[in-house]
Amino acid sequence: MKAYSVDNVLNARFRTLDFEGKWKEAIGCPELAGTWMIFGPPKNGKTTFAMQLAKYLCNFKRVAYNSVEEGLSLSIQMAMERVNMTEVGSKLILLEKEPFEELLLRLSKHKSPDVVIIDSIQFMELSFKQYKLLKEKFPKKLFIYISHIDGKQPDGCTAKRIWRDCNVYFRIEGYRAFPQGRFGGGNHIDIFEQKANEYWL
Repeated sequence: MKAYSVDNVLNARFRTLDFEGKWKEAIGCPELAGTWMIFGPPKNGKTTFAMQLAKYLCNFKRVAYNSVEEGLSLSIQMAMERVNMTEVGSKLILLEKEPFEELLLRLSKHKSPDVVIIDSIQFMELSFKQYKLLKEKFPKKLFIYISHIDGKQPDGCTAKRIWRDCNVYFRIEGYRAFPQGRFGGGNHIDIFEQKANEYWL
């Protein structure tokens, strides 16, 4: 373990994402590392929001979307079409239900994606030990986990522990994403503006 002086800490440099517009207003200019989470009830825009975020992150780095829950399906295709994902070209890859060990192997390769979205924690049956392994083995990558909910919180012990550990999270409700993070921001993002306005009237 290392010990740092105050000067060491204040002069340290981190890789941050130069966010603009609604994304900066939501979460500031975050570090390109660590853990984010998206959670909310079904049929409220969770997958579409994840695709919107994935598309924006493609402006900065390559993204892998591990569709563990739905695989290559019509609903995933429709979600990509809604955000016009063709604009990102080869900067995004869809992984079809890739299990943990195969994902670990993929990320160990040269020029592997810098951002990994796992949809979902519950369908991947991820343990907290596996979560910690990904975080420790790939400290310069950003992992974004999608979770079901139980009440108002992520569903299950592992999801709750990841939620408490994450740098940024988005709670989805009524077609609106409510961010909370360590880098500033705080403004919500409408996933479907008309539906969100109708829900929140």
